[in-house]
Amino acid sequence: MKIMVTNDDGIFSPGAEAMIETLQHFGEVYVVCPDQEYSAVSQSITLRQPVRVKEMYHFPGVAGAWSLNGSPADCVKLGVEVLLPEKPDFLFSGINLGPNLGRDIYHSGTMSAAIEASLHQIPSASVSLNSSSPRHVNYSKVKTLFYQVAEVLLQHRSKSVGLLNVNLPNIDKREFKGIQVIPMDMSVSRYRFVGLHDPHGEVYYWLKDQLLELTDFELASDYLLLKEGYITVSPIELRTNYKRKQEQVERWFKSMETNTSE
Repeated sequence: MKIMVTNDDGIFSPGAEAMIETLQHFGEVYVVCPDQEYSAVSQSITLRQPVRVKEMYHFPGVAGAWSLNGSPADCVKLGVEVLLPEKPDFLFSGINLGPNLGRDIYHSGTMSAAIEASLHQIPSASVSLNSSSPRHVNYSKVKTLFYQVAEVLLQHRSKSVGLLNVNLPNIDKREFKGIQVIPMDMSVSRYRFVGLHDPHGEVYYWLKDQLLELTDFELASDYLLLKEGYITVSPIELRTNYKRKQEQVERWFKSMETNTSE
């Protein structure tokens, strides 16, 4: 199995390293990541300047690794069309520092890479962690949680996985409550503009992260489940097809729970 990894936090991010180390248990891993952080760039690609690629030797055991001075979507497009020997069986984007919630997924560089893969008919998942501070993350615990998700998704990769958004809680294993497949709560908007005055009295605007102050969300929401200690898995597609996909993915994880209990 050939698995491609990218992200928007840059090739040297600890989340990318954790993802790569975990996925090496399942197959050949190819890494194509930006050479620096490209958060909130959405689906942008580079048109009017050259994209430079550098082969990397930072990750032992991978089948190939490259960094480039481009967006996450550039990474996927160039990886699939040029760098990889053949189209990967699955793409994972992440592990992003900070959860991908609500309407903000449409700005997310992490999600944009997964979307780009889906445009190439590659099953994909954007994976994020519910923590914004690397000082408060134990990536050994993160890898344990991510392994459970990756195992199920790769097992079912040939069954129209499509495009998924995954959020991991930043908790100890004993606090972990399980995996919930649930629609994303699109009433949530994590970033909002606030007006500030400069020393001359002029108003300027800055995006403020309101993750810890959110009050406008549904009672049965992925945001609340994540806070309570669940991994949330959200299929991203047309709402008319969502129910069928949700029931399908739920069956996969229920099957895993049955096998574990046995």
